[in-house]
Amino acid sequence: MEWSLERVREMVAGGMQSMRDCESSAFGTAMCLLLLFVWYCYRVGREHSSSPLRGGYSTEPSRVGGAGGALISTERDGKAKGRPVSGVEEQNGFAYCQSAESFRCTNTGEGLNQKLYHSLQDYAKRYTWSGMGRVHKGVRDQGRYLTSRPTIQRPEVFFLPDLPSAPFFSRDAQKHDVELLERSFPALLAEFESIYHAPPARAGSSLPLGWKANSTPHGQWWTFYLLNQGTPLALNARRCPRAWRVLGQLRTFIANNVFGNACFSVLTPGALITEHYGPTNVRLRCHLGLRVPSSCELVVGGEPQCWSEGSCLLFDDSFLHRAFHEGGPEDGPRVVFMVDLWHPNVAAAERQALDYIFTPGR
Repeated sequence: MEWSLERVREMVAGGMQSMRDCESSAFGTAMCLLLLFVWYCYRVGREHSSSPLRGGYSTEPSRVGGAGGALISTERDGKAKGRPVSGVEEQNGFAYCQSAESFRCTNTGEGLNQKLYHSLQDYAKRYTWSGMGRVHKGVRDQGRYLTSRPTIQRPEVFFLPDLPSAPFFSRDAQKHDVELLERSFPALLAEFESIYHAPPARAGSSLPLGWKANSTPHGQWWTFYLLNQGTPLALNARRCPRAWRVLGQLRTFIANNVFGNACFSVLTPGALITEHYGPTNVRLRCHLGLRVPSSCELVVGGEPQCWSEGSCLLFDDSFLHRAFHEGGPEDGPRVVFMVDLWHPNVAAAERQALDYIFTPGR
């Protein structure tokens, strides 16, 4: 039932008249208080129905040199001058993904800005604006945040402002999940062995069923996904029941939006994953070392770290990062179990909103 301003005023005026006519009447007093309460609810409702995003989304050029609503710097929109490397495009020495399968590669620019804007509005109408300050700020100012970020950290899709940032995080940042993963090391290693040594998927293929080859300038990088950009891979999950069970026990695993992934990741000797940025700073990427030869390294934000078998590394992949395996064939592959966890300073209300805004397929 909708109340117009004139109707509410008439009711209040009538209530005041009733109050004057029945000053000594308890009924008149109660009626007046009820009508005053209706008036208060009407005013509060009007204030909350005025969305902080109302008034449209600016597409005018911003002062920092990018498009005010653009998620990605305009320098990335044109053809890069660097050498294409099968699925990635190299520019200014860094690799930018061009894969049609990757959310961070295909969802950029003004089209995504408008989607974020409308999705946040829709979420707030369905649920609440409470706790949405940083998310609203991030959606509103994506162009400024992403184009003005220092080159050491520049997420390619979404930047949530005012989050503490560092290339690597202490294991205590997500202590429960880190300890659970490390306790599961023997089971995860055994499950990796079973899928890695399975027969090839088809004649002439070197990859077992379920594995995917990723683009690298040198060597081989293979992944076996259980969850890829928020979407479960049912056939793979059925082949790894223990790993799937572990994922279900994690408290901060990103399972419901496009920023969430879980996979076994293999680097063969001589492999190099070129420098690149991840899509967002709202997550921490966790690597549990399963097989780690001595000549392997992960460099994030210019800081090198080595994996260790049975231990987790937590890092923010919105920082420029690369990985390599400089060993020989006798060293065997480097293998990690990779999962995406929420950044510890993203609040529960923000996680719920981001799950809604970045639901796979939205």
